[in-house]
Amino acid sequence: MTLTVRNLGFAHVHQPILEGIDATFDVGKFTVILGPNGAGKSTLLACLAGLLKPQTGTVSLHDAGITEMPPTTRARQIGLLPQGAETHWAIPSEALVALGRIPHMRGAGLSANDRRAISAAMSATATEGFADRPVTQLSGGERARVLLARVLAGEPEWILADEPLANLDPGFQLDILSLLQRQAEAGKGVVAVLHDLQYAVRFADHLVLLHAGRLFAQGSVDDVITPANLAHVYGIDANLFNDEEGTVQLFIKGKVRP
Repeated sequence: MTLTVRNLGFAHVHQPILEGIDATFDVGKFTVILGPNGAGKSTLLACLAGLLKPQTGTVSLHDAGITEMPPTTRARQIGLLPQGAETHWAIPSEALVALGRIPHMRGAGLSANDRRAISAAMSATATEGFADRPVTQLSGGERARVLLARVLAGEPEWILADEPLANLDPGFQLDILSLLQRQAEAGKGVVAVLHDLQYAVRFADHLVLLHAGRLFAQGSVDDVITPANLAHVYGIDANLFNDEEGTVQLFIKGKVRP
């Protein structure tokens, strides 16, 4: 059960954004895409979701081309939490979560299976307590959990999240990362674009590191988060260490000296 990228290239108005990307994403793993600003992280995620069609190469889900799939079929397989996801409609939170069932709906109303999936998604994200509250009245962290519940309600095999921690305080960031981690542990494929290296080290099973539109490294935290890689890609002096509880942490000393 893999999402596979082969020789992927994408450009905006003849300006290359991604070139020659080869990567494999597996279900049951929380993969984090890393890289400095402009590295092509969000573009790669959009290609994985089928929102962008690469100029070269392929993106395949179980050997089927993503962009050749009927949109409804793709939506049942892949749930996307876009960057800066917002809602400007004052609809109840539960109604927003229910929108995640659209790819599965065959009639005008919700089936028993739809209602079960919505309930399970709200339970997983601890959003049942404000099911009747308009989403416009929720805090940023509460709204982020509702938007993630909408993705989960679709019961996709894959969850793609583009910078899901943006504008959240540290407590809510940890909540979202823990939710995504649990989804991977439950057997789903989870791919997220993150900027925070320390969160990536703590939560990721697999890392994809981009630099200037190319794949610089991929693999485990130990394989990717090395002093040499961080110095080259980010220009920082940093290294991994185990804290007193045995948890792997990242210590950033500062910028690499010229």
